[in-house]
Amino acid sequence: MKNTSDSIEAYIKQLIAQTGFAEIQRSRLADDFSVVPSQINYVLKTRFNANQGYLVESKRGGGGYIRIVRVEYSDQHQLVQEVLESIGQQISQTVFMDIIQLLYERQVLTQREGTILLAATTDDILGENAASLRANMLREILQRIDRKG
Repeated sequence: MKNTSDSIEAYIKQLIAQTGFAEIQRSRLADDFSVVPSQINYVLKTRFNANQGYLVESKRGGGGYIRIVRVEYSDQHQLVQEVLESIGQQISQTVFMDIIQLLYERQVLTQREGTILLAATTDDILGENAASLRANMLREILQRIDRKG
């Protein structure tokens, strides 16, 4: 059974699939789903961010809206290079999961490869230096994919 956040996400993704972008008014969408506007903020922050391949623009004011666009890459190399450039010295487990999901959705990784990577890079497995180890691992994996691909 879907929760409300899943339903809001699915609705926004449906809009993006139809037109290539979604323009929404936070308060109107909140009314449509009978939630508070902060629930819309939560969905946007956790499910439509750069690590997941989306740009979110906000225009405030009376006619304000939020525009969500799925970033399109010319090829796998461009996608991998942009992800590589975004990796700092450390990467949280949550951000790592977002990146793996993006790579899966864009068919850079298979579901099995993504599942293995997620299992092998948890904080419990990597220990005290998990964030820096995870960043180094992801950097190396992407460089190898890019050389191969």
